[in-house]
Amino acid sequence: MTPVPPSFLFGLIAAPLAKRVLKPVLRGVVRTSVGVAYEIRLAAAEAGQNVHGLAAEVAAEMAAAQTAAGNRSAARVPKARAGTGAGQQR
Repeated sequence: MTPVPPSFLFGLIAAPLAKRVLKPVLRGVVRTSVGVAYEIRLAAAEAGQNVHGLAAEVAAEMAAAQTAAGNRSAARVPKARAGTGAGQQR
């Protein structure tokens, strides 16, 4: 039967070795994840700006269409009836 080394001896040998090997690996994983999170944040901000710009363009187009429709309807109403009427409220 071979002698079994006590577990604390294994820990004394394995812990420094694991620290030397795992610390750079973990540092790389953390650095990469922080970089990815930063890139995602930038992409989300850019997408938000694009959505706001698109919404502003659509709002401007709708306002222009309403203004054009208002001008067309005002041109259809006879001038004698445009401002005076018994049933109109002020």
